[in-house]
Amino acid sequence: MRTNLLDLDADALAAFFATLGEKPFRARQVLRWVHQRREDDFARMSDLAKDLRAKLAAAACVQAPRVVGDSTSADGTRKWLLKVDGANAVDAVFIPEPQRGTLCVSSQAGCVLDCAFCSTGKQGFNRNLSTAEIIGQLWLANRLLGGERPVTNVVLMGMGEPLLNLDNVIPALRLMLDDNAYGLSRRRVTVSTSGVIPGMDRLRDECPVALAVSLHAPDDALRDRLVPVNRKYPIAELLKACRRYLEKAPRDFITFEYVMLEGVNDGDAEARALARLAQRVSCKFNLIPFNPFPASGFQRSSPERIRRFAGILQQKGAIVTTRKTRGDAIDAACGQLAGQVADRTRRTRTLPIAEAQA
Repeated sequence: MRTNLLDLDADALAAFFATLGEKPFRARQVLRWVHQRREDDFARMSDLAKDLRAKLAAAACVQAPRVVGDSTSADGTRKWLLKVDGANAVDAVFIPEPQRGTLCVSSQAGCVLDCAFCSTGKQGFNRNLSTAEIIGQLWLANRLLGGERPVTNVVLMGMGEPLLNLDNVIPALRLMLDDNAYGLSRRRVTVSTSGVIPGMDRLRDECPVALAVSLHAPDDALRDRLVPVNRKYPIAELLKACRRYLEKAPRDFITFEYVMLEGVNDGDAEARALARLAQRVSCKFNLIPFNPFPASGFQRSSPERIRRFAGILQQKGAIVTTRKTRGDAIDAACGQLAGQVADRTRRTRTLPIAEAQA
C-alpha cells in the first residue's frame, strides 16, 4: 500500500525519505511541491531526480478527500462536501473577506459531544479523520480557489471536536505552520473546543495555536444542558485550563464562543454572569446568532437582544464581537454543518428520518 504524503508532517516525511535512502533536503523539496504548489503528480516535480520520482510513484501518493458537493452562497461563502470513505462525507467551508480568506475545517466524521444547538452533533459520530483528510481540506481549497495562497486563516470549527483527535490534528497543524508547507502564523490558525481539558493541556504543550472555547452559558446548570461535556469538565476547571493555555498561547486572550438562543441564554442576568467570568481569565467574547436547522427546538435571539447583551458585557469592560452570519443559505453557517455520517452512536435513531439524512 502506498503512503499518502498528506499524512506526513515535516519530521514524518523526512523519516519516510530516509527509508527510501534519500536525504532530508529531498523531503523539504517534496513538501513544497505538495503543499505550496498543490502538486499530486511526482512526474511533474521537475527538480527531483528521475530515479527519485520513480521511487515516489511506486511507494507514495498524494490523495485528498474527493469533492462530491460544491455550493456557493450569494455572500461568496463556498462549501464543499468531501467524501472521506465509502460511508462518510464531511464539510469544509471557505469564507472570503476583503483582507483575508478563512477556511473552516472538519476534524471528525460527526461528533460525539451532542451539543444541543449543533446540527453536526445530531448526526451522531463515525470516526476521527486522518491527518491527510484534515490537511487535505486546506490542500483542496487552495487548489480549487486558485491564486497564490487564497486561504490566509484556518479555523478548526467544522464537524467534530478537534481535541478528541489530536494524534491527527497536531500533525495537520504543524503542516499549516511549516514555512515549507503553508507558512501560516500561529495567530492565524484557531482550534475550537467544547472544553476537553486534557486536550487543551496537550495542545498547549505540543502545538499552541489560537484557542476558541465554545462556552455558550455562564453557569454549570445551563451549560450542562447545552454542552454536555461540561458535566465532566465544569466551568471552574475549564477556566483554570484556559489560564494554563495562555502561558504558551500566541495570543494573550482566549476567545469564548457564545451562541445566542432566544429565551435560553440571552438574558440580562446571563450577560452579567458572563461578565463576572471574564474577570477570571483574559478573554474576548464572540456572540454567534443561532443558525437554525430542522427540529432544533431553538430560536435565534433578536438583533435588539443581541445588541443589549453585548452592551451589558461592554459596560463591564469585556471585549465583544458579534459574528456576521455567513453561508446560512447553503447550510454552511456555524452549527449547521452536517455532512453525511454513518452514525455509530445510534443517536440518529431518535431523530425523524428526514432530519437524520439532511
